[in-house]
Amino acid sequence: MKKIVTLLLIFASSHVFSQSVEFKADETVITNHEVTINGKKLNYTAETGMQPVWNEQGEPIAGLQFTYYSRGDQSSKTYKERPLVISFNGGPGSASVWMHLAYTGPRILNISDEGFPVQPYGYKENPHSILDVADIVYVNPVNTGHSRPILDENGKFDRKTFFGVNPDIKYLAEWINTFVSRKDKWLAPKYLIGESYGTPRVSGLSNELQNSHWMYINGVILVSPTELGIKREGPIEVANRLPYFAAAAWYHNKLAPELQNKPVLDMLDEVESFTIQELIPALTMGGFLDTEKKMEIVKKMSYYSGIEEKVYLQNNLELPFNAFWKTLKIDDGFTVGRLDSRYMGLDAKEAGTRPDYNSELTSWLQSFTPAINDYLKNELNYKTDLKYNMFGDVRPWDRSNNNTGRGLRQAMAQNPSMQVLIQSGLFDGATTYFNAKYTMWHIDESGKMKDRLHFKTYESGHMMYLRKEDLKNANDDIREFISNSLPKDNAPIKY
Repeated sequence: MKKIVTLLLIFASSHVFSQSVEFKADETVITNHEVTINGKKLNYTAETGMQPVWNEQGEPIAGLQFTYYSRGDQSSKTYKERPLVISFNGGPGSASVWMHLAYTGPRILNISDEGFPVQPYGYKENPHSILDVADIVYVNPVNTGHSRPILDENGKFDRKTFFGVNPDIKYLAEWINTFVSRKDKWLAPKYLIGESYGTPRVSGLSNELQNSHWMYINGVILVSPTELGIKREGPIEVANRLPYFAAAAWYHNKLAPELQNKPVLDMLDEVESFTIQELIPALTMGGFLDTEKKMEIVKKMSYYSGIEEKVYLQNNLELPFNAFWKTLKIDDGFTVGRLDSRYMGLDAKEAGTRPDYNSELTSWLQSFTPAINDYLKNELNYKTDLKYNMFGDVRPWDRSNNNTGRGLRQAMAQNPSMQVLIQSGLFDGATTYFNAKYTMWHIDESGKMKDRLHFKTYESGHMMYLRKEDLKNANDDIREFISNSLPKDNAPIKY
């Protein structure tokens, strides 16, 4: 039986308003719980609510909703030195719900072993949570979850303060500084984890925190990373699609028997070699590629993807992702998902250039939305009339000057003990595993830090943790990463 003790902390003296709904920008609720992780029962505290974002004059300009899980007496030395994981999702307008309620936290969705919705909706204990090795805070940026800007007397706010690659990093770094001070975690080893757009966010934060707040990071975990400002255009961008095409085709049994019968990673080793050694040079030739060589390349692309040769020829060898999702299972009457191609959709017409909808996203929202709303209200005792934005209005988003990959490299260079873990699902067609590899290869082109960059793949999609087997494996990989990236006591951190 869960024991709950509730404490309401109210720091703000006035109410603020957003979308005509009243909220306090500085208010939290604390509850006590227990969970069994890897067979061991643990007690923990959950704190959820709002912490302000301050402007340069020290005035609150937004309230960010967060949920913080910690263990032990917060005045103890053990608590103060216990690792802290700071978690963000992406979008960029996405709430932190995904990794919070399905990956690293103490509760996970009630879903099938492969990650599909079941009823009754809800959540259960997460036996693989990393709460046994670290305290965790899940942060919702402005307009995601229950986080909101504070409106002026005209009902307006400055969107440029929050909505862009660099403004996002700047205000979140300030918020983290306040959070670490309030929770007395300055002595703790610190880790940043981000998923999808959360990966440029945490890459940029690693550099911003170290150089503007003098807060050094032990490790950065990139889950289904984007390009981090590292360009991959032209023939590289087109060729890099093929390994993902092959992985998805393998999952749906669309490859020749000799490929289908191989373990997926062995098959992909072959496809990656072809991509690097033959496909990129061929695509570089464009319309001047020798006709015989062109047909040889087309046959191989078809062989490795399960898509007919004529489709590649009709697209000048540049098969769009949308066409692949529409075409792979067209003979079976289905489309496949973008973020996770294990999911299938049903279009109104087989004709067309793209699926009617993202089959994986509709499936996920069916499970996540009722669970997070019920969990916050009934288990964490956080009550508000604010709508929980699974996806919030953050447009227009300023994507200019995205140098987050370069910033991550700089942070690693300045901090000899800092490590990076990359986690990718093989069947993710939005942030593909091979693009993630390419990004990793180019974070530090000198190669001097490659032993500090670690890469893991999983037989699932964008949110690899939805699959029961990968939930365990991916959390174990983070647990091992944290353990291995902690410097030995009193060992000098230097080159």
